[in-house]
Order: sequence, then C-alpha cells, then structure tokens
Amino acid sequence: MQHLINGFPEGFLWGGATAANQFEGGYDEGGKGLSGADVLTGGTHTTSRRITPVLDQNEYYPNHEGIDFYHRYKEDIKLFAEMGFKVFRLSIAWARIFPNGDDKEPNEEGLKFYDDVFKELKKYDIEPLVTISHYEAPFSLTKNYNGWADRRLVDFFYRYCEVIFNRYKDVVKYWLTFNEINCLTTPFGTFMGGAIMPKGNGELNNIQFDDEQLRFQALHHQFIASAKAVKLGHEINKDFKIGCMVAYMCTYPLTCNPDDLLLAQEKDNMNNFLCSDVQVRGEYPGFAKRYFREHNINIIMEENDDKILKEGCVDFYTFSYYSSNCVSAEGNKDKSKGNVSTGLKNPYLKASAWDWQIDPKGLRWSLNNIYNRYRIPLMVVENGLGAVDTIEEDGSINDDYRIEYLREHIKQMKEAIIDGVDLIAYTTWGCIDLVSAGTGEMKKRYGFIYVDKDNEGKGTLNRLKKKSFYWYKKVIATNGEELD
Repeated sequence: MQHLINGFPEGFLWGGATAANQFEGGYDEGGKGLSGADVLTGGTHTTSRRITPVLDQNEYYPNHEGIDFYHRYKEDIKLFAEMGFKVFRLSIAWARIFPNGDDKEPNEEGLKFYDDVFKELKKYDIEPLVTISHYEAPFSLTKNYNGWADRRLVDFFYRYCEVIFNRYKDVVKYWLTFNEINCLTTPFGTFMGGAIMPKGNGELNNIQFDDEQLRFQALHHQFIASAKAVKLGHEINKDFKIGCMVAYMCTYPLTCNPDDLLLAQEKDNMNNFLCSDVQVRGEYPGFAKRYFREHNINIIMEENDDKILKEGCVDFYTFSYYSSNCVSAEGNKDKSKGNVSTGLKNPYLKASAWDWQIDPKGLRWSLNNIYNRYRIPLMVVENGLGAVDTIEEDGSINDDYRIEYLREHIKQMKEAIIDGVDLIAYTTWGCIDLVSAGTGEMKKRYGFIYVDKDNEGKGTLNRLKKKSFYWYKKVIATNGEELD
C-alpha cells in the first residue's frame, strides 16, 4: 500500500503571480513598443475600460506606469524573497522584445532587462515561472493584422519564442504559452486575449458586436502557435517544462433540474475543457465539433494542423481560480460576476465587494475535476481576493479578509492533495498590488505588499507590508501547515 500524503509535498512551490502589462511600467522605455494594454484607459468596477487606438493626452492609461517594477524590480524581488517565495510567476512583455511583433530582429535592451530580472531571482533561489503571452500582444499586430484573427501571427510568435527560449534556456525551466487562453471562448477575450479590435464603441466588455466565428478562428491560431512553441522549447532544452494556462470557470447547476445539469456540463466543456483538451490531448474534442456545427462556426485549418497539435502537447496544466458561478436553463435570475465570465448567484455563498462569489470548496472540486481528466501535474497560478485596503494611523494594513480567503483556499488545496491530486505549485494573484486587468483600478488590491498609488495614478509608489505579508511568510516556512 502506498503512503498517503497528508499535506503539501516536500518541494512544493509557493509564490506569487504578476503580469508585465499590469505592474511593469516603463511602457515607452528601453525600446519597448506599444502593447494592447497600453491603449486601454482606466475604469472602475461600474464603468468599462475603453480601447483608444491613438493615445489621447486627455485620457489616463494606468498600464503605462503600472507600479514601476521596471525600475524597482530589485526592491520588489527582495520583498518576495523575504516572504520565502520558491517561485515567482511573471510574464515577458512581447513588445519589449519585438516592439511591433513582426520585427525581423529582437530588441537587445528588452532582452537585457529580463536578463537582469532573472539574475535577481536566482540571487534569492526563486524559480521563475514565465508566461510568454499575458494579455499584452504588440498593438501593431492589432492594427496591421487584426491580431490572432490572422494566421501570420503564428510565425511571429514562433520567432519570439525562439529568441526567448534560446536567451533564457539556462535560467528558466517553467514556461506557460498563453495566459487564460480560454478567454477567447468568451466575448471578453476578443481584445484581451485575441488582440482583435472589437467592433462598436471600443468598450472592452461590450458584447453587442461579438463575432464568435472570428474568436474561435483566432483561438485555433493560438493552439497552433502554442503547440509549435512546446515542440520548439523541448528541442532547445529537453529539461523545459511547458504548460497551458486556463481561467477555470467553475460552474454549478443552480437546481437539480436535468436541464441545469446539462447546461453546467456544456459550460464546463466549452469554457474550460475545449482549450485544455486541445493543449493536453492534442486534438479537438467531440463536443466542440458539435458546437461548431450547430453554431455555423467553420474553423479553417491547414493540412498539417492535426499533426502539429499532437506533437505539441503540454507537460503540465495551470489555471486561475477566484470564484464559482451557477447556471440555469431558466432566465431572469440574479447574476454575479467573476473572472472572464459571469453567472448566477449561489445562495450558499458570500461575495466580494466586486460581486465575485467566494467558494474555497469549489477549488477542491475543480482540482479533482481537472486532474481526473488529465493525470498530469497541476499548478494553481492565480488565486486571490481583490479588496479595498485601508492604511491605519500607525501605518499598518490589517487585511484579515484576504488572509481568511487565502487560508480557506489553501485548506481545500490540501484536501485535494489528500484526494490524490498531483498539485505542485501555488502562486497567489497580485502578490504585490497592481493594475486590475478588467477594470484598470488600483483600488481593487490583491497584494501582500501595498503600493501607494490610486485610481488616478497619484501616489508615491512606496511599498508597505500588509498583515498578510507576515501571514504568508509563515505559511511558506511551514509548507502550508500553519494557517492561523
């Protein structure tokens, strides 16, 4: 009989996660070109961000400065090391390496910046986990090709991967091809994930002009690009571990009505498992082919695409998890919000200030659901609570609500490990406060480290340790055993 695991395994990778476009800043420094995120205005949880194809001096673009990691990376990495990080998830800004996306030669100054970042991480024995494309395609690719709607981006992405794989082959082991690749199964992903200019008034979340055919064609191009990158990476360094990244949309039937159950299964399949079936198994699943037939979606494929997908299967599966939603075959129900998608309110759950339902047990369910399907190592690479933090008169920030959220989710990860799930890493989202991808706010904070900046870009950018900073340090030091 095998020994049962009663907790987090030895060598478990604890850490935090970020994205270049949301915290790096330096948007026009070091030879960097404009990314899609650089043309997004600010917003709030009640107003949508807008895309302005030409920068407007009367608009505020929060991603331009982010939290200035570009100049403060040594200070921030030192703070991560103080917490005891074993791994740090970051992304490379594609436009910092290839300013226009289709350039023939890379930007050496951009490559040098990441040389320095990886050197600093190595100084503290922190393993980098690098996302190659995290909602930050060069904006020139949107203007000149309409983003991933054009298959030529596959070759541009391949060239980009070839450069960074060779440059960082001795300092980066873990790679993710596309962040939340399944966002393209929803209208939200049109611009954020697909770099496709949406029709209409430029509002990021405007679904009035959704083009489902275009989204799924763009998604196919990303599947091909990911598969080719995986094969290339393994050829450059056989020790590379290259994974997929999915925004896991945990969906429950609202009632025991069989129609609700079937609808929840359809959402799970199309929103979650379509992408990971292609990236893990190397082929389109039957339910997707049926969906395409019934919705008049015709995916244009080239002759060798099936072979490319089969030869480019990922080594591990990663996902973001923040909340869960319910679905019902009947309309006119109370809606809730979430990461990428929306759903119906669950009467058994509380919600955050941004109306995201808090469901730790849904994480355990999701881990089992994913692992039972694929049987490959898993990482939870985004999980956290966006909230308004207050600095007390003595300078302390008592974010007990964040500690409670993370504690309960870590408990459920431990239960999933005991269930038999091969979970190898956990990186909380926004380990340092950063710009919200969906709303452009700073007010919506996730970090263990407070950054003095507001929604209008005012502030000193000084870093302050929150109560959760010391709590997470203890969690890591005890390998998840001390959670109080």
